[in-house]
Amino acid sequence: MIQLDTAWLQHVSKPARYTGGEWNSVVKNHDEVDVTMALAFPDVYEVSMSHLGIKILYSLLNERADVAAERVFAPWVDMEEEMRKRHIPLFSLETKTPAKDFDLLGFTLQYEMSYTNILNMLDLAGIPFYAKDRDLSFPLLLAGGPCAYNIEPIADFFDIVSIGESEEWLNEFVDLYKAEKAAGFPGGKEAFLRKAALIPGTYVPALYKPEYTAAGDFKGMKRLAEEAPEVIKKRIIEDMEHSFYPTKPVVPFLDVVHDRAVLELFRGCTRGCRFCQAGMLYRPVRERTPERLVQLAKDIIANTGYNEISLMSLSSADYSKLPELVDMLMEEFKDKQVSVSLPSLRIDAFSIDIAKKVQQVRKSGLTFAPEAGSQRMRDVINKGVSEEDLIAACTNAFKSGWHTVKLYFMMGLPTETDEDVAGIADLAYKVLDLHREITGKRNGKVTVSVSFFVPKSHSPYQWYGQQAVEEIHRKQQYLKTLINNRNISYHYHDGATGYMEAVFARGDRRLAKTLIEAWRLGCKFDGWTEYFSIDTWLEAFKNTGIDPDYYARRNRDFDEPLPWDHLDDTVSKNYLKQEWERAVRADLTRDCRRLPCNGCNVCPELDTAIIDYKEGGRVEKVTFGI
Repeated sequence: MIQLDTAWLQHVSKPARYTGGEWNSVVKNHDEVDVTMALAFPDVYEVSMSHLGIKILYSLLNERADVAAERVFAPWVDMEEEMRKRHIPLFSLETKTPAKDFDLLGFTLQYEMSYTNILNMLDLAGIPFYAKDRDLSFPLLLAGGPCAYNIEPIADFFDIVSIGESEEWLNEFVDLYKAEKAAGFPGGKEAFLRKAALIPGTYVPALYKPEYTAAGDFKGMKRLAEEAPEVIKKRIIEDMEHSFYPTKPVVPFLDVVHDRAVLELFRGCTRGCRFCQAGMLYRPVRERTPERLVQLAKDIIANTGYNEISLMSLSSADYSKLPELVDMLMEEFKDKQVSVSLPSLRIDAFSIDIAKKVQQVRKSGLTFAPEAGSQRMRDVINKGVSEEDLIAACTNAFKSGWHTVKLYFMMGLPTETDEDVAGIADLAYKVLDLHREITGKRNGKVTVSVSFFVPKSHSPYQWYGQQAVEEIHRKQQYLKTLINNRNISYHYHDGATGYMEAVFARGDRRLAKTLIEAWRLGCKFDGWTEYFSIDTWLEAFKNTGIDPDYYARRNRDFDEPLPWDHLDDTVSKNYLKQEWERAVRADLTRDCRRLPCNGCNVCPELDTAIIDYKEGGRVEKVTFGI
């Protein structure tokens, strides 16, 4: 156990990041359990503690009497300096146990720009980077999360990768590990990995070898063991209504990014936005009932004391029973000063009545996501909303007393022109003018936030070469010249960060050496503006002889093998190709949630169905069929 001396701990910023002991944290004696696991998130405490996946897995594992699950997060730079100076290894928050002393160390992969933090955490823990250099005296390294669907750039570092939703998978894996540990791991690490590969949804990188053409292009994956499936199909939770959900989440000692109770309304989204990887990965839609959600809310509030409930899903306003749920929550908590909040809203799904209800306790601005400035561009990305939808939503909002609106857009989308970019400014001015027209006042505020589009695997744009950083910077400055009103705030993301994200989002195993070199040169917390250095990254690529443009900016052929083809989210490649072709024509694809099947392949491949609670309060299972 690591002893933290308050004499020096008080000199680092936010020492509560490292002390543990929070309300609802679980402390178990490692000698009294069969398996110990550290759940790691490669970012600072405030970000890590806001992640729902960590909350679910932490509570799920600690429900088991035979498992102790603890948390391990990336120390901020001042704490890391103290730890290295004092030879303190990376440790868990609950028992201050060194990370290398756990049986299992599982990383959540949420964002490509956190990869150097994974290396930094392993180095602090005294754990070799490459899986081939670790025997069973080290913890097995596990990974899961959206980035696992193309984990190839960091695959050589991990022993086990969970593809898809991990709740059921993790219990199955822990059962196997427990049995093999009790038997003394007959056959050693390799034999265990072969057995683990037989669990559906399990990717064991050591059992696959990437092959390349003479020209250096990816050719395919060679299986090295008969236990290794040719394609690893994602796992899903079919019955969300009765699935495990944490009602005693750890309550942090300090403010975190999302410091509130979280209700996951449903999983999946079939809107089909072509830029959205998550909309493909998490299909099909599976809802929870309002009654189940209200009970979860009551339990969480009682166990935490939170005064805000966030209704979270990929598109929360699409929850089929949202009006009923909001009414039930407002009634339940009407005397307790507990508010309800919604994330950014689809314009076409916006209801001013719902917005007014959820802001009875605390009023804030409204956030909409048009995503693109012109109707042509919105059709290209299959957003399925119009300028009229935005004006109607803002009209209702301004008539009901709102004065502040945030608008989210993307820049660098396929086929985008300067005219499309100028449309962003046009929309912002139209919304501001609308406020003045309706209220007769000049106190309206519009915030325009523009991100740099990053093509991702398993999306219709996985073949698309990203626009040059210089071109994005030109467009950012062009848009800036078009916004000259102090009541419109314009924010945009650094193009270089999006470029590096694209490199690793579409990369292969050859990038591992560049990642290590970048870390060696000092890269870490790359998702934080103050620590990201594009010059250092470019030096790392130069030193390792790799051209980052090859991964980020190259248009790929439809028939070319992709490094992530063996990691199957069950949306077919043919469907993604059809969506690309429809995007070029600016053709819309319908939402299949309550309409005929579009043929994406998910439902028949998984032998499951959409679960959608429609009028009458009954479960409607929407079966598949063209």
